Amino acid sequence: MTAKPLLPSAFVAATAVGISLAASAPAMTEVPQVKPVIAKICTNCHTAEANTLRGYFDNVAFKAKTIQVRIDNSVELIRFDEDEIKVVNSQGATGDGELLRKTPKGHEVKVEYTERAGGRTAVRLIEKPPVTVSSDMLITTAGVERLVALGPEKGRYFLFDSRPLPRFQEGAIPTAVNLPFPSFDKLVERLPKDKNALIVFYCSGPTCNMSPGSATKAKKLGYTNIKVFKDGLPAWSVKNYAVLSPQALQEAWLDKGLPHVLLDVRSPKEAAKGFINGAVSFPAAWSAKLIKNLPPKDKKTPIIVYGGPDVKLAKKVAGQLLKAGYGNVKVLEGGFAGWQAAGYAVASGTLAAKAVYVPKPRPGEMAVAEFKKYAAELPPDVLIIDVRNGDEVKSGMIKGAVNIPVEELTTRAGEIPKNKLLIAHCSTGVRAEMAYHALKELGFPSVGYLNATVTFGKDGSYVLSVP
Repeated sequence: MTAKPLLPSAFVAATAVGISLAASAPAMTEVPQVKPVIAKICTNCHTAEANTLRGYFDNVAFKAKTIQVRIDNSVELIRFDEDEIKVVNSQGATGDGELLRKTPKGHEVKVEYTERAGGRTAVRLIEKPPVTVSSDMLITTAGVERLVALGPEKGRYFLFDSRPLPRFQEGAIPTAVNLPFPSFDKLVERLPKDKNALIVFYCSGPTCNMSPGSATKAKKLGYTNIKVFKDGLPAWSVKNYAVLSPQALQEAWLDKGLPHVLLDVRSPKEAAKGFINGAVSFPAAWSAKLIKNLPPKDKKTPIIVYGGPDVKLAKKVAGQLLKAGYGNVKVLEGGFAGWQAAGYAVASGTLAAKAVYVPKPRPGEMAVAEFKKYAAELPPDVLIIDVRNGDEVKSGMIKGAVNIPVEELTTRAGEIPKNKLLIAHCSTGVRAEMAYHALKELGFPSVGYLNATVTFGKDGSYVLSVP
């Protein structure tokens, strides 16, 4: 049996019909690139500093004493000592490494480190605190809801989304216009001419500086009636749907292959005349019952709803989805008619009857079935590396696997062959992912990891459960 080199993870794309798209590419000589030390979005307010990383907290492994920080498409692994590192949470509380257990995944952080034998060691981690906005400039979710219900003309307001265009295209508050903070000065003409008009800025939530930054710029230009929706889109999405244009659906979702569920709420007869590729038949007349057949409720599952000329049906279904517990619901502006008018492709035939949502795997993540295949019959050109600690493997290991704790990969790299497919695993997937990044950083060409909880038997047996 011959193992194939691990290619970029295949995934089931955004369509509810579950089309499998496998990524493949010809062999190429990789050109070493300088890894970023600060996320692009952070550069709007900060500059790169020596011995400092700015990005998103991705994971922590206490047994490996390692923190994983994501900086755009790059990942950094930083060692830490629980008693030495100082952690400042978003509320300003200070503690030692134990406080890392409470750091939210995806939260923006600043990590200060020192260079030591064996690599970088974190000495301080600071969670990004909520931005400060004067109370007289704040507007609540309820306040924005009232304005949106009235509309810009009756409500006499201008609502601006301060996030970059790609984020705006993924979904925005109804009636909002995109005025990205990074491009504010170039697009300032989007502001109203009336300096006394009510203008509201929002962005990605309490720790995002873009809407307060936009408000500051507008104030300097002489605008006198400025509000900041500090809680932003995350707060809005708890009870309200977002909207996106046909162009945004095509460019931000379909072209990029972002996983989502697309629901066509028109009648089967109407939908049969033409629909958006990948849509699921979800007639509004039966939506209350059909909701039970949707993927498990998850506030992160993107669900995009569209209908016909009567947008009330799409909005009705979106409201039902929100009440049912889905927290990432969007409505396509203009519905199917708007899609056609924009000149985008129309599918024909029979719509899918069941919605399927499969999140896009993280880089290097291996399918469970593929891992089981290799574990059952280990080919000569595959090596399974158990990156747990020595005391953990005493309870059992997969037959044929080798044990190299993740923190020892760098010093023991000489023991690892470069002509094999390397598959890292641990007990939860956290250290396995760290091992994947460490091995790629060390120059190993074919690497994957198992993202699953694994329990082991001393006879080499194991039980997997996928998160």
